[in-house]
Amino acid sequence: MDTRKDNWNRLDALLRQAERGGVKSLEVAELRELGLLYRQAAADLSAVRTDKTSRMLEQYLNRLVGRAHNFVYSGKRISPLSLWEFMVHGYPRLLRRLSGYVYLATAITIVTAIFGMLITLVRPEFAQIYVGPDMMATINQHKMWTDSILSVKPAAASGIMTNNIMVCFMTFAGGVTGGLFTLFSLYNNGVMLGVIATLCAQHGMSLSLWSFIAAHGALELPSIMLAGAAGLRLGAGILFPGMLRRRESIAVAGAESVQLVAGTIPLLVIAGTLEAFLSPTHAPVALKFSVGAFLFVGLMFWLTEGGRTVVSDSV
Repeated sequence: MDTRKDNWNRLDALLRQAERGGVKSLEVAELRELGLLYRQAAADLSAVRTDKTSRMLEQYLNRLVGRAHNFVYSGKRISPLSLWEFMVHGYPRLLRRLSGYVYLATAITIVTAIFGMLITLVRPEFAQIYVGPDMMATINQHKMWTDSILSVKPAAASGIMTNNIMVCFMTFAGGVTGGLFTLFSLYNNGVMLGVIATLCAQHGMSLSLWSFIAAHGALELPSIMLAGAAGLRLGAGILFPGMLRRRESIAVAGAESVQLVAGTIPLLVIAGTLEAFLSPTHAPVALKFSVGAFLFVGLMFWLTEGGRTVVSDSV
């Protein structure tokens, strides 16, 4: 263990030098040493994760490896192949490493959605104010407010993608407030979902609502939760630096959270296309639910299994 600690301290020293003067401040031999120590620390981290009594050590190694990762791979040029490698291998591993934040963002969304349902049942006037008079009037007429999308599909697709990406970005960027705005954004999205679901159920429109949401929602809703997880990770890096200096903690948290939210962009592009060209149409309900189920199962398989065969980059 003493040898391990010496290696960790040496890696930390090299990282501090690189953080002060950049990668160019390291000699060729030091760069090679940095890469070797990074891989050793990554292996140590994998071993420590199996011991539930070593949480503090796991957090320390997690941060150390995260800092090293940014320098070890900073010299790689961005190319279609590197982006593909990140999405196929790197992104699922990053998400699994930050799974606690994903679970928290998901739990907040679910709890606030339940709250929205309950408050709509107890205080109907709250729901009417929350959705606004125009949407409430449409629901009272037992019509879907999404029908207008059909007449402007191409423009709608572009607008939906832009709006969804902006929502996710704002949810993530809210992390700079220590996660407060991220929490508010997750709360707002959850309550809105609960309120609308309850109103539609009360007006006999549940099938219309969920068949509309099914296809694109399989990717859009998880993307919002991933963006929320990214914001919470950034907020945690600001508020709880742990064994790192606050500047280092913010740098590590910022790098991880940016990568986490960046991975949602292709998901939102697909979701926006479906929301414009399939969700509001009169296509068979079974088709919409089938598309949604296929995409969600594929998403879960990618996030849970992606990158497990690549050992050397397991962080």
